[in-house]
Amino acid sequence: MPTKSEILKQYWGYDEFRPLQESIIDSILAGKDTLALLPTGGGKSLCYQLPALMMEGMTLVVSPLVALMKDQVTQLRGRHVAAACIYSGMNRREIDMILDNSLSGVIKILYVSPERLKSRTFIDHFRQMKVSLIAVDEAHCISQWGYDFRPPYLEISHIRLYHPTTPVLALTATATPSVADDIQEKLCFKKKNVIKGSFYRRNLSYCVFKEEDKNSRLLRIIHNVGGSGIIYVRNRRLTKTVAEFLNQHDIPAMAYHAGLAMKERDQRQKMWSKSHNGVMVATNAFGMGIDKADVRFVIHIDIPDSIENYFQEAGRAGRDGRRAYAVLMYDDSDISMLNVSLERDYPPAQYIRNVYRGICNYYQVPLGSGQDSQYDFHLEEICKSYGFEHYTFFSALRFLEHEGLISLPEEGELVSKLYIPIDKEELYRYQVANRKAGDIITATLRLYGGIFTDFTPISETKIARRCGTSETEVCNTLTEMNRLKLAVYQRKTVRPQIIFTSERIDIKDIYIGDTNYLNLKKAAKRRREAIVDYVSRDTQCRSIMLLNYFGEDTDTECQCCDICLNKKTAVSDTKKDRPEALIIEILKKETLTIKELALKANNIEPELLKATVRKLLDKKKIEMDQDFNMRCSSSQ
Repeated sequence: MPTKSEILKQYWGYDEFRPLQESIIDSILAGKDTLALLPTGGGKSLCYQLPALMMEGMTLVVSPLVALMKDQVTQLRGRHVAAACIYSGMNRREIDMILDNSLSGVIKILYVSPERLKSRTFIDHFRQMKVSLIAVDEAHCISQWGYDFRPPYLEISHIRLYHPTTPVLALTATATPSVADDIQEKLCFKKKNVIKGSFYRRNLSYCVFKEEDKNSRLLRIIHNVGGSGIIYVRNRRLTKTVAEFLNQHDIPAMAYHAGLAMKERDQRQKMWSKSHNGVMVATNAFGMGIDKADVRFVIHIDIPDSIENYFQEAGRAGRDGRRAYAVLMYDDSDISMLNVSLERDYPPAQYIRNVYRGICNYYQVPLGSGQDSQYDFHLEEICKSYGFEHYTFFSALRFLEHEGLISLPEEGELVSKLYIPIDKEELYRYQVANRKAGDIITATLRLYGGIFTDFTPISETKIARRCGTSETEVCNTLTEMNRLKLAVYQRKTVRPQIIFTSERIDIKDIYIGDTNYLNLKKAAKRRREAIVDYVSRDTQCRSIMLLNYFGEDTDTECQCCDICLNKKTAVSDTKKDRPEALIIEILKKETLTIKELALKANNIEPELLKATVRKLLDKKKIEMDQDFNMRCSSSQ
């Protein structure tokens, strides 16, 4: 058996582990239940993928993020690791095939969404599988005190009963001490075992500005910092508005939100990932799975609804270890909006029940049936038919998704899939009897290998071009083969889909207990109060505030947040050669870039220099042209 280091080098090409990765892996190999708290970008996935290759049997990974599951499977297969994922909306035959392969030992790492754990078919297979490890990604979702509680996660404790000696690895980037304790309790840890990395980011400067003119401040930050960045906004409309504003000022920017087609989202993310100065303006739909090390700034121009969300999103800056900036801008209206959104995010229990009844009736799903059925999602028609307001309707849908009753609309599959379950002789007889279909089948077999053993992504356009027919004819032929059970043809969808992940139940059985529901709402309110407190305080180091929130006891100031820099500036103002006066004196004589100014004013620390320049720009004592040259204002 190869060593940990040999497997790390063979499959990932790394010579050494990141901090704490090896300790977490050793804990799992020793059979210990383990909670791993690693910051964003800390390499959590390797902590279960590598031991999976060292242990007999299969590793089950529970994750709520479909896009991330698909991406992980693609990467693992690229490293020649047998991996698969199951999520709502997949063809039943494809799900059965993956479960059968997992049962027979063909699959080494299987990803599933938490809702899948309630499926009788899954449970029947799982109890017979040889499972070496259960990994729980985004483990904070199991805690009702966490910021994204998802009740289906509670099923994990139930499936542990089928494999009582199998260790559990829970992973999260954001958990307060109370949430960490709750995670271990809910997952039935045999013994408490937390391996925690420090959330301190030495190279990340946290800055908060109360700002009425956010656009001007935005331009100054991007011009001063440079490089590639992310701007988070509260809604889809703002992504387009802000991106257009930046492009008008010669800053390359793109908008990103969940309403874009999946293909468009993928294209934009790839373009941004390859750029050195591109800016992505996005809702919180953008973020999971980002693997870009040179993000120089993450700017929030609205207040996020929790410190957990803010910390995770801000942590996407500066993963290369170089100086980066996490900036949050707000005004009084943003604080008011947080209070309004709390009421809209937690609609009354009866409203949620009415939404469930409405969508079931709209799609004519009978009581006791409908599991894994999916339909084109007609938002406008549903809301109009039942008198639902869009935002509150989506809040109710999110709650129903958390309860494991539905899966929220996502863009359909980008590609069609085909699997041929019959042997080659039977297929040949069909080809001979159906000449036109025979040409299409021949072209398909020449283009795609493995179609007899697995669901294979196909392009009807390529097949049509290969055999000199139309795409419609290809689709019709494959659809007919699907009807005759000669093939399983899963055609790509265009509209977003809504999926019923469980049988329809009577609305009186949707348990929304007053105490539980009110506790969730109170916890959400406390999280909003915590983020308001964070932006409002101006006496304590930002890094200390954040670390203390997550249970790290420290009083060491970062020396690079806005509060620390303001303290430095205040101290310097008492000295004869204070930075403001020195910079103004230099710029009275000549026009300079920030780098040239740093050479002239080499007795001022770099971070203090930048902070003072920003302060002078704000006060309009100096000015900067479009080529980033600075000079003294005419009034000086």
